[in-house]
Amino acid sequence: MKDVMRLKSSLKEDIEKALNAQIAMEAFNSAHYLAMGSWCDRNGYDNSAEYFYKQAEEEREHMLKIFRYVADMGGTAISPDVKNVPNDFDSFRSVFEKALESEVETSLAINRLIDICRKNHDYMTEKFLHWFLQEQIEEEFKARRALELFDVIGEEGVGRFMIDEEVTKIKYEG
Repeated sequence: MKDVMRLKSSLKEDIEKALNAQIAMEAFNSAHYLAMGSWCDRNGYDNSAEYFYKQAEEEREHMLKIFRYVADMGGTAISPDVKNVPNDFDSFRSVFEKALESEVETSLAINRLIDICRKNHDYMTEKFLHWFLQEQIEEEFKARRALELFDVIGEEGVGRFMIDEEVTKIKYEG
């Protein structure tokens, strides 16, 4: 019965392609956050490692949410091949800079997806993507706040230790 229901998809080809590209981006982001967590672990930043491991799991959940949507709408969700994930970073601060860059890129990608939906009059997919817009507000806030800790606390002396402690306390209240 389920196969019969999937014979036709309401997703237009370019929207399905764009959603699969977003699936790949979310998978890469998850792997990238895992690498960031591993780097922090190797360098003694245990709290930051946990922060990035949690972010990795969230990105994987985002990937699965889109993956399931494509499948549920009768499209073909493609399992992404994740390659070229950087595993080394220049500094503690650079890990958080990369995280912010990643979140901004993701926000821009979601905006482009919504633009494609509007051009194709696909209001169902646009409505689905609104959850991701709200999520990106939170993700960018947390990434910015984590990076701000470097400027507020500073890295000298016990600064990195304090930053590592404060990262776990970042909450979005919006």
